[in-house]
Amino acid sequence: MGLFRRRRKLPATDRPPLERDERVLAWAAVGNGEGDGVVVASNLGLWLPGRGQRLGWHEIIKATWSGRELGVIPGEQAHERDGYLVVADLPVERYLLLDPGDLPHQVRARVTNSVAYTQHHAVPGGAGRIVARRVPGVDGLTWTVRYDPGTPAEDEAVRAETDALVAAARAATAPANL
Repeated sequence: MGLFRRRRKLPATDRPPLERDERVLAWAAVGNGEGDGVVVASNLGLWLPGRGQRLGWHEIIKATWSGRELGVIPGEQAHERDGYLVVADLPVERYLLLDPGDLPHQVRARVTNSVAYTQHHAVPGGAGRIVARRVPGVDGLTWTVRYDPGTPAEDEAVRAETDALVAAARAATAPANL
């Protein structure tokens, strides 16, 4: 049945306000499916119940799947620096999906595919992860840094080391013929 299996159609009442070129890839009802909302994965991001807007794939720090529950950790911009953003984790959002269909696979694939570069580095007083993400509609890569808990992000030595690490990562990933 797998080859000719029809995709479930998202009810019109649960359809988020998609952009013109946005399309639904997968969806699943949350909880018991009786008014708890739906999680919708599109080519541009993830629509979650209770949010009035889409969460772009590049805005998801981490997504997990337990076999019944989808966990999503969104990131938020903490600081803007020269050539990169410092992001911080928001609290995990959890959604019980009793009939997940292809949704967990799509979430994993899309979040993973948005990452072009990732490397964890020590910095004075802690550590941080430098990540370059692909953002739909944006040329090139968007660079972010996510510091480990307890790292003094505003310390001048941390900032200087992070600036140097991001610059080195950008140079190492730049196409040779430009």
